[in-house]
Amino acid sequence: MLREAFAATAAFGATCVAYGVLVERRWYRLRHIDLPGALRPGAQDPIRVLHLSDLHLDPPQDHKIAFLAEIADVDVDLVVLTGDLLGAADAEDTVVAALAPVLAGRPGVLVLGTNDLFGPTGKHPFVYFSDPDARMYGEPLQTQRMIDGLADLGVTTLRNDRTVVTTKQGDIAVGGIDDPHFHEALLPTPDAVSPQIEDAVLHLGLVHAPYTAALDLLVDTDHDVLLAGHTHGGQVRFPPIGALVANCDLPLDQVRGESRYRDAWLHVNPGLGTSRYAPFRFACRPEATVLTLHP
Repeated sequence: MLREAFAATAAFGATCVAYGVLVERRWYRLRHIDLPGALRPGAQDPIRVLHLSDLHLDPPQDHKIAFLAEIADVDVDLVVLTGDLLGAADAEDTVVAALAPVLAGRPGVLVLGTNDLFGPTGKHPFVYFSDPDARMYGEPLQTQRMIDGLADLGVTTLRNDRTVVTTKQGDIAVGGIDDPHFHEALLPTPDAVSPQIEDAVLHLGLVHAPYTAALDLLVDTDHDVLLAGHTHGGQVRFPPIGALVANCDLPLDQVRGESRYRDAWLHVNPGLGTSRYAPFRFACRPEATVLTLHP
């Protein structure tokens, strides 16, 4: 009896792994979310933001590139990229080409993740349970090549910096923080990311990894909506429990989707990819998200 139970459990586990590797990690979706009261007083019309994160593009991955082409016609005012776009060395030009249709005719802003700076390295997935703060960095990537290529498409990269993006609905003040998951990253001074203009219709704060210290800094500097990635939504979720790990200090019930963080809206994108060393998702489909921000 025990042997039969063990065999059945092993077969079920193998089926789940096969599903996660062969099906779900390529089962992309475009999700639409409304955020009421996200815009500042005086805003008249909603602003639509396409939030993309954690592509981990490891060429060829034609399926992922095809999905990006499929959503290129979505009607949005701004494209936000919250990092970890690169999934391999020499993928910089592929990332730029894959995002070109999505960015055509639209402004974009980017904050980097550590995987945009260093190539992937293999580590056992259980390290996320035993030592969630573990860091392993691979070879340095040609980050500036990607930044320059995206700049030609109208993307502004923020590294502990701020900018103003003009849309037909009004100006958006954006502050972006370097990835706090990187050991050497330091949180910027408040002045570095504070909104440049007070009459903006939206104060938008960006960071790749949603560590609470970074989110607190963005809220303290008057940002209304916070966008992040990094968590992959937990990558493996067990209904009804949800995510088992966050890979940062954000509470587990906030590692995917929209929630309130203090007085701001927070959206954590589950991302479109995975590391080549953990090519698996379960109950956590890869996702691009359209956020409709309302007055």
